[in-house]
Amino acid sequence: MDRVRLYIKGLSYSQTQSGAYALVLGEEDGERRLPIIIGGFEAQSIAIALEKGVNPPRPLTHDLFKSFADSFDIKLKEVIIHKLQDGVFFSILVCDLNGEEKILDARTSDAVALSIRFDCPVYTYKEILDKAGIILKESKGSAKAVGAAPKKPELEASTSKKSPGSDLTSVSIDGLHRMMDEAVKNEDYEAAARIRDEIDKRNAN
Repeated sequence: MDRVRLYIKGLSYSQTQSGAYALVLGEEDGERRLPIIIGGFEAQSIAIALEKGVNPPRPLTHDLFKSFADSFDIKLKEVIIHKLQDGVFFSILVCDLNGEEKILDARTSDAVALSIRFDCPVYTYKEILDKAGIILKESKGSAKAVGAAPKKPELEASTSKKSPGSDLTSVSIDGLHRMMDEAVKNEDYEAAARIRDEIDKRNAN
């Protein structure tokens, strides 16, 4: 079967399911997208992995999995989204253990979160894209390949709840650093990423 490499196009708050997020994967050299509904924890884990400047005080589950694999010399070679059944995407992890290939079943959200940490590619099959792929209108050049450590995609907050740190323009640089420390301490990684972006923007000026 023909394989197609995927990249992360976006991560946004789901407008249809409370507490859920939409992970949008796009095909390489193509316009089709695979929107996948994932939970809040998995969305947070993916966003943190993409935002390299945010280091949680305690390892998340996917960080622990990466540390465990590194300790025993287990490498994640690639992720394959291999099946779509009743609206659910099924994935496998293709691992290498001392030269021997091992295949593990995984939820797609977990598989993508791990692919970023292991810097490995994500693939699906052409027939899955033919069946479930959609075409979205978007600006060119905004997508990043999975495993290439792109900037964290926009994580849209619910319109009914304003996230902390959303108005940062009037805060001093020292205040921003204090807010950053507090956000990381409280494990509010969405706010921490916005604060970091504001700090980087000011340092660039």
